[in-house]
Amino acid sequence: MFEVALYEPEIPPNTGNIMRLCANTGCVLHLIHPLGFQLDEKRLRRAGMDYRDLAVVKEHESFAAFAQHVANKRLFALTTKAQRSYTEVTFEPEDIFLFGPETRGLPEPILAALGEQCIRLPMLPESRSLNLSNTAAIVVYEALRQQQFQGLS
Repeated sequence: MFEVALYEPEIPPNTGNIMRLCANTGCVLHLIHPLGFQLDEKRLRRAGMDYRDLAVVKEHESFAAFAQHVANKRLFALTTKAQRSYTEVTFEPEDIFLFGPETRGLPEPILAALGEQCIRLPMLPESRSLNLSNTAAIVVYEALRQQQFQGLS
């Protein structure tokens, strides 16, 4: 199934909501350190930690460690800086969707390395960005739709 990776996430409720999304869709969740919170934080628990036992969560000490772990998979970076819409991609099982921290997004070197695999959600030109957990849900469900929601009922 698909995978979601959060690079240095900062806001516990967003991570909790994404954990819940992954638990309900069978996606693996990757958390790339450093995290802006503790995994036992109350706000994270309220948002999604009751799904912690239902989600497959893998922690990585750095982006380099994460990149090595997923070296043979397709990685798509979600960024407002991309020109290509997520709807222009034909997703394949095991694709990974990478999201940056809420306040600063993914670093430029990561975006540059991914090139055409940087994608965006269309928004009004003057908009800054959508909520991280909303964006993750939109992309995951588009990928699942393309696979006819295989394995889901």
